[in-house]
Amino acid sequence: MQRHKLEKLVFAAGVSLLVALPTFGWAQGKVVHPSTQEEELRYQGAAVPIKPEDAKDVETPKAPKLTTEEFTRAKQIYFERCAGCHGVLRKGATGKPLTPDITLPKGTEYLKVFIAYGTPAGMPNWQTSGELSEAQVDLMARFLQHEPPQPPEFGLKEMKASWKLHVPPEKRPTKKMNNLNLENLFSVTLRDAGQIALIDGDSKKIVSIIDTGYAVHISRMSASGRYLFVIGRDARIDMVDLWMEKPTVVSTIKVGLEARSVETSKFKGYEDKYAVAGTYWPPQFVIMKGDTLEPLKIVATRGMTVDTQEYHPEPRVAAIVASHHKPEFVVNVKETGKVLMADYSDLDNLKVTEIATARFLHDGGWESSQRYVMMAANQSDKVVVVDTVRSKLEAIVNVGKIPHPGRGANFRHPKFGPVWATSHLGDETISLIGTDPKGHKQYAWKVVETLKGQGGGSLFIKTHPKSKNLWVDTTLNPEAPISQSIAVYDVNNLEKGFQVLPIAEWAGLGEGAKRVVQPEYNKAGDEVWFSVWSAKNQQSAIVVVDDKTRKLKAVIKDPALITPTGKFNVYNTQKDVY
Repeated sequence: MQRHKLEKLVFAAGVSLLVALPTFGWAQGKVVHPSTQEEELRYQGAAVPIKPEDAKDVETPKAPKLTTEEFTRAKQIYFERCAGCHGVLRKGATGKPLTPDITLPKGTEYLKVFIAYGTPAGMPNWQTSGELSEAQVDLMARFLQHEPPQPPEFGLKEMKASWKLHVPPEKRPTKKMNNLNLENLFSVTLRDAGQIALIDGDSKKIVSIIDTGYAVHISRMSASGRYLFVIGRDARIDMVDLWMEKPTVVSTIKVGLEARSVETSKFKGYEDKYAVAGTYWPPQFVIMKGDTLEPLKIVATRGMTVDTQEYHPEPRVAAIVASHHKPEFVVNVKETGKVLMADYSDLDNLKVTEIATARFLHDGGWESSQRYVMMAANQSDKVVVVDTVRSKLEAIVNVGKIPHPGRGANFRHPKFGPVWATSHLGDETISLIGTDPKGHKQYAWKVVETLKGQGGGSLFIKTHPKSKNLWVDTTLNPEAPISQSIAVYDVNNLEKGFQVLPIAEWAGLGEGAKRVVQPEYNKAGDEVWFSVWSAKNQQSAIVVVDDKTRKLKAVIKDPALITPTGKFNVYNTQKDVY
């Protein structure tokens, strides 16, 4: 088939087949697409940590033949580059479905065109960019016409088989056995090393390097501040006892094959009693004992979407937060657009309140009163507001393109009163949403102001109750001067615009991407920490800035700081301060 005919076929086709990029190490600037920003492509590209051998081959009679070796190669490519958007089962997530009822009628040549050249609707140009060879494109075109290989389920039996109680509660100390100021301790994700670093916020020294699972996503604290929970994208949870002479992993469990979220019970009377984790595969969440990680109750999230009321077999669990008003976990179900309020007061008669919101729920956090939880439905360009006292939807707010707030930022606006802010992956704006329905009713649950930032590609926004600064990163922006710096606003003088601080330059590193990611405050709120993130074989660092003067305060460098990304101050994480 001649090239001009192929290109004509691409633009005439009405099906959008969005394939995700691999994560941080992808060939920058090679994969292009006229309608999808590079920031978004970078974000969508997280590889799925499911091994090809875990998913059984399913040969479809009318599909082109594949050998066993070809199935294995195709599954590897799919899990690394495609499943993040289309889902493990190819039923569609942020990307379109790729099931045989769609792909078989199109045929191999048609699919090769999409994969090779891309489309205006969202498909990157995999072959012409050099990311996939002609042979690989042909392989994927044939593979997509077969029934999706399904990874195994992961239930109570599998969880208990993986569960390792290294130090039982009765053998742990009854009081803190070290001299660490735990409230100003930082848990720092060393993403590609499969570790976390515990760094003393006072001395800026590394206290300990702890082995964890693949690509730790977040750290969370027990209500008492004693136990640190970290979860990797391979669904492994490690529970660290911070009271020990040297903080140590006391329990480990795998709760699935892929995951993102963990949290602990915080309602009065249930402190440290339960932990909860949500998985991408299988689509479910599990409630565990808070001091041992013994799995107790598994809840599936498969079900109907909130808009078209169609069944979705793979609704992934994104963020989970713990209510301060009831014994409930607030669980985001991404693809169906549901927020689940799981009442953990009686696990034998578990009560789950289902709240219909907007599809593609991702991350979020509390507004300043900690009554309303603000959750970004990122691919829907919305923030949903849930009242955790009444367990009801309060509002759905239209914001910028692909909101990605982390947990968001709370501050008092000079005109509009308390607001919660989110930055965006898809544009340079920062949306400020009014959050005071009593004192500023006319502004509540509305975008009251839109700030202009450095550019798109923001992952995190941060402030502190004791600070007058609002920090916005632009980690995934394709322009190095933007991704390597930070924008900071004075919340009392927002019309002045932002100041740019050269965080990566201050780190004094050599070659590398040096992407600046995730502002995080110390307990006192007078320092803000930034990760300067380069590749695994390059030097990275943590840069500490004086929040009042906006001047460099310290640089933490160490060969052990391999790909530092998220940082979690113990006190702020424990108390939901942001």
